[in-house]
Amino acid sequence: MKRFNVGIIGATGMVGQRFALLLEQHPWFNVTVLAASPRSAGKRYGELMEGRWLMNRPLPDKYKDMIVVDAADIATVGAKADVVFCAVDMAKEDIKALEEAYAKAEIPVISNNSAHRGTADVPMIIPELNPEHAQIVEAQRKRLGTKRGFIAVKSNCSIQSYVPILHPLHKFGLQEVVVCTYQAISGASKTFDTWSEMVDNVIPFIGGEEEKSEQEPLKVWGEINGDVIVNATAPVITTQCVRVAASDGHMAAVFVRFANKPSKQQILNAWNECGGAGLPSSPEKFLTYHEEENYPQTNMHRDLHNGMGISIGRLREDTVYDYKFIGLSHNTLRGAAGGAVLMAELFAQKGYFD
Repeated sequence: MKRFNVGIIGATGMVGQRFALLLEQHPWFNVTVLAASPRSAGKRYGELMEGRWLMNRPLPDKYKDMIVVDAADIATVGAKADVVFCAVDMAKEDIKALEEAYAKAEIPVISNNSAHRGTADVPMIIPELNPEHAQIVEAQRKRLGTKRGFIAVKSNCSIQSYVPILHPLHKFGLQEVVVCTYQAISGASKTFDTWSEMVDNVIPFIGGEEEKSEQEPLKVWGEINGDVIVNATAPVITTQCVRVAASDGHMAAVFVRFANKPSKQQILNAWNECGGAGLPSSPEKFLTYHEEENYPQTNMHRDLHNGMGISIGRLREDTVYDYKFIGLSHNTLRGAAGGAVLMAELFAQKGYFD
């Protein structure tokens, strides 16, 4: 596989830092430029990160002396990078404009942001679930007037804790889904040091999260029709999203109803047969079912398979719905930067960066 030079846009934030760690020794991608806000431009990355580095591993030496570039300086970034990973903290319309400007400059954008998730010709891919959505890039390039540039977005971090688990159950006629997610504070780019309000606390509201959690799965399960992705119409999904006092890891309590109710063993078989994407960042096992009645646990299982594996537990019949179970995923790895890197690997493998 050809190696590509890549840039991180929004490199000073929590997701940008996670990108830096994941890409440090990546076999296909080499970080050659870091970009952030104008107030960070011109400074050494190591200097900027003093007191701001939030990862549990030290800042790699290779980044310390890199001079941060203004994210709006597309020419400078584009001269150093074939592809960019975007995780900027800006207003939604500003993010849309910035990402489209990069794409029109013939620089593919792999975005962690939500700004373009609703754009009908922008693919939102979980490689194990809907790799075929990469094909919509050609329609997007036609609209943008580009030959190489395009935008692809990673889904919301919360849906990784249940959508991959639901995906292999569609063959049983998945009709209704009720989900309550219990989301870690890193999903808000916070730590307990920076968000003391969350210590010993639960907050039953996360702005915009429930709308994303109900709508985004339908795009993942949608179909390409001409020049757009048309969202699926089933299953019907309703969610509640709660912020809990965990540093990392999003958990989901899920209730499901089927048109053709399977046996418990049929569900377990479907999960066990759901394979990975075969990419460098793919987990050794995509879905792991835990037999212990008190598993999965956030602290114990969020890092499963380098944080890219998804845990399931407590599958049992329900008195109102057909079944209920628990899901768990690492929100800044599988749910954010890691999921974006995995998606970029899919595009690289398919030749979209050439």
